[in-house]
Amino acid sequence: MRWSAASTESERNNPDSTTGWSRYRGQVTRTAEKNQVEKLLKDAWIKLSVVASDIFGVSGREMMAALISGERDPKVLAQMARSRMRTKIGQHEEAFNGHFGNHHRFLLARTLARIDGITADINAVDEQIEAQLTPFAPAAARLDEIPGIGPVAAAIIIAEVGTDMSRFPTAGHLCSWAKFSPGINSSAGKTKGNGSTGHGNRYLARVLGEAAVAAGRTKTFLGERYRRIARRRGKKRAVVAIRRSILVIVWHLLHDHNTAFIDLGADHFTHHINPDNKRRSHVRQLEALGYTVTLTPAA
Repeated sequence: MRWSAASTESERNNPDSTTGWSRYRGQVTRTAEKNQVEKLLKDAWIKLSVVASDIFGVSGREMMAALISGERDPKVLAQMARSRMRTKIGQHEEAFNGHFGNHHRFLLARTLARIDGITADINAVDEQIEAQLTPFAPAAARLDEIPGIGPVAAAIIIAEVGTDMSRFPTAGHLCSWAKFSPGINSSAGKTKGNGSTGHGNRYLARVLGEAAVAAGRTKTFLGERYRRIARRRGKKRAVVAIRRSILVIVWHLLHDHNTAFIDLGADHFTHHINPDNKRRSHVRQLEALGYTVTLTPAA
């Protein structure tokens, strides 16, 4: 049976405006415009994205500004590369051997202008969120210590769940309210459902999903846990598991203000796995592949 809690903004221990600002912040993205820029350059046979990892960095923006201004010489454009990108000057020259016409120039200028406008909106919203979050700065700072959680993610989490954890007796109750606990329905001895958690707070689910992916790239306990689950059960299930783990950590940090986050380390599993169990597991896997295993202790 799932825990139910009041979810209206007026009943949470956080300002109403913080929730509104944080939700709007999640809707303001530049992804579509950036994809449009890449398609536009590809249509003009400009392969900048092949050479540069981020075409919207300082070098990439300067190169695109030069294209808009009328510069077409690949050597001149390539020389605008900075720092580590200068090691690929030759590749940049090849990348600019395209057919960048006037219609490409017009569309690129308008799309970059939209990206700049959205960036300005994001910065303005972030300033509002920071101002609204001032009373909750200590709580946000504690959440910021969790791998994958940054200032913006911490603000969204606090806006969605509040800081008063008295309404959730345990971390499991918070996970159940957020629909991060499997739901299995039984009737007449028959189990129905496939373990789906149902539909919860989509704003909270989105930010925790992004945090889970980010944590999966780190050399931390959560990162190693993500990789272990992903190898066995796939990345989607790993994201769900890490998302729930992060929410459990959030509950503990908000439940007790004296609690501090301590990372167990990426080697936690190695140090806490029974050597005999691990050895038997590896032997079974090799035997399943048709090998006869003989173990000899190392000298």
